[in-house]
Amino acid sequence: MPELPEVEVTRRSFADAITGASVQQVSLGKPLRWPLGCAPETLAGRRVTDVRRRGKYLLLELDGGAGGLLLMHLGMSGSLRFAPELPPPGKHDHFDLTTERGTLRLHDPRRFGAVVWVTGLDDERARKLLDGLGMEPLDEAQFDLAVFHAGLRASRAPIKQLLLAGRLVVGVGNIYASEVLHLAGIRPTAAACSIGPVRARRLHAAIRQVLERAVERGGTTLRDFASADGSAGHFQTETRVYGRQGQPCPGCGQPVQMLRQGQRSTFFCRRCQRN
Repeated sequence: MPELPEVEVTRRSFADAITGASVQQVSLGKPLRWPLGCAPETLAGRRVTDVRRRGKYLLLELDGGAGGLLLMHLGMSGSLRFAPELPPPGKHDHFDLTTERGTLRLHDPRRFGAVVWVTGLDDERARKLLDGLGMEPLDEAQFDLAVFHAGLRASRAPIKQLLLAGRLVVGVGNIYASEVLHLAGIRPTAAACSIGPVRARRLHAAIRQVLERAVERGGTTLRDFASADGSAGHFQTETRVYGRQGQPCPGCGQPVQMLRQGQRSTFFCRRCQRN
């Protein structure tokens, strides 16, 4: 599943190219998770004025009429491609936004992704999707250490499960949670409320460090993720523990362990992550 780094990499790979472009046509394929919410032809003639991100949602801001936003989510297997020319849509291509500079296409074999038109962030549909999201870890001003520590103290859930939930901080998906907790030296099964100020500060810093590095490396490509310009990610080549069960821990040399939490694989080091 594309996580925050992959979505941010995707955003950066086409945002500058499409911003300012006028929409010529919108074409739909098979239904996605939710309906578009407007007649596709009503978007023609509008201009893309910005491309932002909130959590794992991309927000394409359009002018014209009352304005509005396209909220785009890649789901489990989706990816975006933007190019001056693309081949005719295939069976897994379900949304084309054709502009004077090129076409933005959503490719999604499992169709868990979504493209939803909303009038603004106060639209009921936008609030339903975005209001429950936690702090943005790549936003230094928003990712407040005191608020983060207070959120840890308020939860008895295992720390890895709390990170995955996305209500305290967004974007720490399964791969990145294992990497973050190893870097911070915290056992993934530790109760969030047991993490004191010193470890909370280490964890806060580790989240930013790991996610920023993942973005620098173009995200993680385990199967078929690619950015909108077709580039694969490379963060998977430098993971410390994720997917490395039985291999030496880079911190102490002991074999990396694996356990199951909530039907997800967790990788950690018993020596480096003692509590």
